[in-house]
Amino acid sequence: MPGLRSTIAGITQQEDINFLLTNRIPRRLATRFMGWFSRIENPLVRDLSISMWRLFADLDLRDAERQNFRSLHDCFIRRLKAGARPVDADPALLVSPCDAIIGASGVVEAGQVLQVKGFPYPLRDLLGDDGWAKAHENGRYVTLRLTSSMYHHFHAPHDGRVESVTYISGDTWNVNPIALKRVERLFCRNERAVIRTRLAQGGHAVTLVPVAAILVASIRLSFLDATLDLREAGPRTIPCDIPVSKGEEMGWFEHGSTIILFVPASFSPHEALREGETIRAGQPLFRLPG
Repeated sequence: MPGLRSTIAGITQQEDINFLLTNRIPRRLATRFMGWFSRIENPLVRDLSISMWRLFADLDLRDAERQNFRSLHDCFIRRLKAGARPVDADPALLVSPCDAIIGASGVVEAGQVLQVKGFPYPLRDLLGDDGWAKAHENGRYVTLRLTSSMYHHFHAPHDGRVESVTYISGDTWNVNPIALKRVERLFCRNERAVIRTRLAQGGHAVTLVPVAAILVASIRLSFLDATLDLREAGPRTIPCDIPVSKGEEMGWFEHGSTIILFVPASFSPHEALREGETIRAGQPLFRLPG
């Protein structure tokens, strides 16, 4: 089994093959099919699917709340045991909303954000709002990439209130590093939700942008009685005034994807914020001013 996994990994790590397999296919059709297939509640289908998943990814279910799943989808959106993701309670720290590999980060300059080095994109195209993009000018951002085997729920990075959610319909490009180096403005093309929040401490504006991807294209927000998916027209904005506590669940992806987090210029990066490092939900990302 380890030998087969290594062989598969070697093939899929070849950039041209990987890009072809994950992007040069009918992406929406594949995503809808996977949405249907993953929900089949048949023990044989479930067990074979999870076994195949283990071949392609380092799937670790030891911290899952339960080990018996009804379907592949049920395993995708699994919850964790209580205490599996302790949240740093220091009010001076803003924490990661999710388990992730840290990607591009830095400062919003001239309305531009980096997808990867050498691949900028306009923040207004991502947020769908020129005014909100200008509000984040000179602020900081970090890209958090969830792999397929990671915990897929995301949480409030600090105490505050959700002021609005803007759903923007879009494509389902893969968001892995290979695609990010080849497809310009990729995050601006995919389905996404722009979640505007305001922190209870200092009234700082913090924005989370969950971006869906191939085989995902469905974002569930715990505080809204609605499922956001690529079949809905967009953009559409839902005004909110919903309190959230640091570490409280905000939603989940149907598979792995990306969250881009924007904070004010007065926030400083925590030493744990290093590109390529793996971080868990609840661990520090930024320090608040003062």
